[in-house]
Amino acid sequence: MTASINAKTIEVEIHGMTCALCVDSLNRKFNKMAGVEEVAVSMKMKKVRLETKGKSPTTAMIKQAILDAGFTPIKVTVISNEDANN
Repeated sequence: MTASINAKTIEVEIHGMTCALCVDSLNRKFNKMAGVEEVAVSMKMKKVRLETKGKSPTTAMIKQAILDAGFTPIKVTVISNEDANN
């Protein structure tokens, strides 16, 4: 139960996604990242949604991973799962 206490959902609006290869690239990058439980990339919405556990990854780590993949993070929204349950 303690792992879910620090769990959170992070949504990032991304500039530069134009094709299925972009989606695949981000999926692969985030599926390898420690602390990421689930990844959902939407080319239509230009967003990536991450379900994370613990304190890692940080928003700075996520932004850097997006930049490293060749895209630009526009807006990061952190949703605490604790807040969603209350």
